Amino acid sequence: MPRLSVVGSERKSASERVDARLAGEEGRNLLRFLTCGSVDDGKSTLIGRLLYDSALVYEDQMRSAEHDSRRPGAGRGGTVDLAFLTDGLQAEREQKITIDVAYRYFSTPRRKFIVADTPGHVQYTRNMATGASNCDFAVLLVDARSGLLTQTRRHACILSLLGIAKIALAVNKMDLVDFDQARFEAIAEDFASFAGPLGFDLMTPIPLSALKGDNVINPSAHMHWYHGPTLLGHLETVDTPRGEGGRPFRFPVQWVNRPHLDFRGYAGTVASGKIKCGDEVVIHPSGRHAHVARIVTAGGDLESAQEGDAVTLTFAEEVDVSRGDIIALPASAPSIADQIAARLIWFDEEPMLPGRAYTLKCGCQTTTATVSSLKYKLNVDNLDHVAGKTLELNEAGSCNLSIAKALAFDPYAENTDTGSFILIDRFTNATVAAGMIEFGLRRATNIQWQELFIDKAARAGLKEQKPCVLWFTGLSGAGKSTIANTLEKRLHAMGRHTYMLDGDNVRHGLNKDLGFTDVDRVENIRRVAETAKLFVDAGLIVMVSFISPFRSERRMARDLFQDGEFIEVFVDTPIEVCEARDPKGLYRKARAGLITNFTGIDSLYEPPENAELKIDTSEGTVEAVAEAVLKELRRRHVV
Repeated sequence: MPRLSVVGSERKSASERVDARLAGEEGRNLLRFLTCGSVDDGKSTLIGRLLYDSALVYEDQMRSAEHDSRRPGAGRGGTVDLAFLTDGLQAEREQKITIDVAYRYFSTPRRKFIVADTPGHVQYTRNMATGASNCDFAVLLVDARSGLLTQTRRHACILSLLGIAKIALAVNKMDLVDFDQARFEAIAEDFASFAGPLGFDLMTPIPLSALKGDNVINPSAHMHWYHGPTLLGHLETVDTPRGEGGRPFRFPVQWVNRPHLDFRGYAGTVASGKIKCGDEVVIHPSGRHAHVARIVTAGGDLESAQEGDAVTLTFAEEVDVSRGDIIALPASAPSIADQIAARLIWFDEEPMLPGRAYTLKCGCQTTTATVSSLKYKLNVDNLDHVAGKTLELNEAGSCNLSIAKALAFDPYAENTDTGSFILIDRFTNATVAAGMIEFGLRRATNIQWQELFIDKAARAGLKEQKPCVLWFTGLSGAGKSTIANTLEKRLHAMGRHTYMLDGDNVRHGLNKDLGFTDVDRVENIRRVAETAKLFVDAGLIVMVSFISPFRSERRMARDLFQDGEFIEVFVDTPIEVCEARDPKGLYRKARAGLITNFTGIDSLYEPPENAELKIDTSEGTVEAVAEAVLKELRRRHVV
């Protein structure tokens, strides 16, 4: 995963791909930068001006921009709308905003550039983060008339979180404030005061007019009071860290290459450092040692490989290496932990819920992770650390994550490739967050699993039964507890060893500190699932009766158990029947507004899609329903 590749597509023509390939030949003289800032601050126009005044616009691009500029209402000034040189989507040209990330490749006699034109609209903040994740420098635009806006500050925070240490503050549209020096200096001072805690190494304010060309390539004739560099002049001379040596060797394995029985190689791209034939390496997280026998490429073997090289490594020894493993040198091992502290930028309309399971992708490593706690949220207006339980759309914060299996990583500040990750919703497959790892938690390395002499099989054998959990889910009043109670009574009469976890009972003790918000519901189910797992490990047949409204948490619970141990029983009783019963008077209170976050009324219930059993209690007796569940247990040889 190159620098938090989150969302968005690169819109490249054939000619641009040629330029990209040429740029790669002189990577040390290549600057990857982005333009960002609030909507309508002139980002696309600025890039268009850079390309246009440098005579770097392809003929087909110019014809297309001229054609669209002639449409009624399309022009933003001049005979060619310069923004159309980068706004390639039809919706972008119609709405006059940038939506996707557009990449442009150009060069001057002094340097080669890859520029990402990122959107300013708050709705597309995730696309801005995508563009920033691949860059070393940023041009943050500010409209001279409006000054710093919330989205300007948000983009500055994201740049800092993503490790971009050097920025240019482009105060644009100076022509619309009569090139007022005082206005420029006030904005520059305002930003310096705000951005001080963000830790930028270099902040260079530049007054300009992208539309008129002032201080973009050539010094402005209207701002004699400004004695700093033009924007292009600054871009040509600024130093960035990319390409500097000293970072340890990291090789994430993308693919096990086995074209025939006589060859086994491990393909990937060198994320950092160097490697040569004969070097001893360590495969993480397993810790196995090996020696590099060959460095294979399509053009022939190499004696050595360095950062950015796509190669296949073969080893002199027979070792077990899988996709996602990280290969490193013995003297510079990555960190290994299953609990980490990280910063998150949340991209999804559904809020982040601590305790909910997400898919985590870190480079080629894929596993399951939960946010165990949110330490604070970042207020983008004043950079205060704000207490909170969730992250909403476009919010950033610091949190702890618990990971299903040990992760090999480096802190993001030391290696952006092996220190970044994304979180993915397990049901929608949408990317919901980008993360930057700060460090592994000490408890992740200090706590070791204690092997026990007596295991689950031994405990179950003593009881002469097959342990499992029956997870009863459904609306309040559906009959879950009544069925589970009746079933346990039948099993007890048969001499089976059982236990029942009921939603109300558990809230009197284990979960008495939890309320009924979405966050608390997630934590409620997490604790109960872990408890049920302990009881199953003790060899018991466990009845769990909880509304458990969210599919994600029920899946999390299922994943804790071995195949066949988790039996989901969907008590599919219509809400009208549940409300008519209303054994506890809860629906009546919810309708009257006396209870909030009540499932089925003002809180969502997500019915199971593939439950092992589906039961409707609106017809038939409780004993008949319990007998149907018992029949399923017999079929599964549980009893």
